[in-house]
Amino acid sequence: MTEMTRTRVMFCDMLNLPRGKYVPIDVAAGGKVGFARSVFGVTFDRDLIPVPGGGVFDGMPDMDLVLDETRRKSWQAGTEIALGDLHVDGAPFELCPRSLLKRVVADWEASGLTPMVGLETEAYIFQKDADGIWRPYDTPGAFVYGTGAENDPRGILDDIWETAHACGIPLESVNGEYDNGQFELTMRFDTAVKACDDAFLMRAMVREIGLRNGLLLTFLPKPVPDRGGSGLHVNFSFADKDGANPIAPNGSLSDLAQNAIGGLLHHHEAIAGLLATTVNSYDRLGPGSMAGYWANWAEDHRLVTIRSASHSSKSARLEHRMADCATNPYQAVAAVLQAAKLGVDHGHAAPPAEDLDGLENVRATRHVPSGLDKSMDALDRDVALRRALGEAYCDALIYMKRDEFQRLNGKSVDEVRDFYLPFI
Repeated sequence: MTEMTRTRVMFCDMLNLPRGKYVPIDVAAGGKVGFARSVFGVTFDRDLIPVPGGGVFDGMPDMDLVLDETRRKSWQAGTEIALGDLHVDGAPFELCPRSLLKRVVADWEASGLTPMVGLETEAYIFQKDADGIWRPYDTPGAFVYGTGAENDPRGILDDIWETAHACGIPLESVNGEYDNGQFELTMRFDTAVKACDDAFLMRAMVREIGLRNGLLLTFLPKPVPDRGGSGLHVNFSFADKDGANPIAPNGSLSDLAQNAIGGLLHHHEAIAGLLATTVNSYDRLGPGSMAGYWANWAEDHRLVTIRSASHSSKSARLEHRMADCATNPYQAVAAVLQAAKLGVDHGHAAPPAEDLDGLENVRATRHVPSGLDKSMDALDRDVALRRALGEAYCDALIYMKRDEFQRLNGKSVDEVRDFYLPFI
């Protein structure tokens, strides 16, 4: 048995990067590890900008990662993993995505309901060609819902499955997706924070396994312009004080579920700023796609934004299909749950369900903004959602993403992809 010699302390920032440090076991046992708060002002291309709350012009002060007491198994030899929440001056840091999610969960729990979440993630595998350029994985016999060598000739998904099992990352299913070299990795349902912890670590793990094998697993929403996009589907339900699921207790959607749908659609444009957070995201979001473009919903319909499943009262759920994995999972789930909570609190009624095909015909008239800049404007205008989530968090995100848009404004599709590809 390999001796544990170090702890990898990790947190997820607003760019969905797995920040952290390796520290000795005894240092992690102290319960907290310090970081510079200004890391929240570091862009993908390593510029340092004055994001509100990042302290760039205040001497770049510290923040503490307050570690969970429990430790997790790692995919690295001799290493344990510690997750935690960022604190400043003894209180949760307003820019910490995990703390944001915990606040939203606490709001739901105060009303007697515990959010339960299942995340579906999609990714492409890339390999280097003879010139050292990243190209899509060569899988000429691949097909949707494919398994085995035709979809994965180098067995990278076998390594991912075995490693996930060994370190306790709960994959529910893995399969080929719509396009060559594209895969879906679905996580098991769990409480919201645990589900996001699992997804955060899974994403870090699979990218590191890929790189060790000379491959790049990218969760970029649209890495290949003429192929399908990759999303992050947020499935959610609730458990009441008796453990029952109130989404569809009698085989049809409850008032709670209807109001949750109403809230999500009411905030449809603004929520895009929290769920589709890169310039590349808007190459994926469009009419006729299996993504959350239109402000609509329906039962068991993959061409709408909110897909309900009410056939089983135990497993009934709502599925929000707009997000992509460039967005950190804590932020994505917090945004979906908070918009749903606003719908319940304010009695927003769900509109009639979409009854057209969604490919060529829809009844919906509202849709996501046309780009990252416009989504940030929509989020900035949605005072109710900003206040419910936390204005400091939203201000920081808007500042960061407006700057990111300006850096990429006028760039080609390939230049935008190459900007993000090393990180997402």
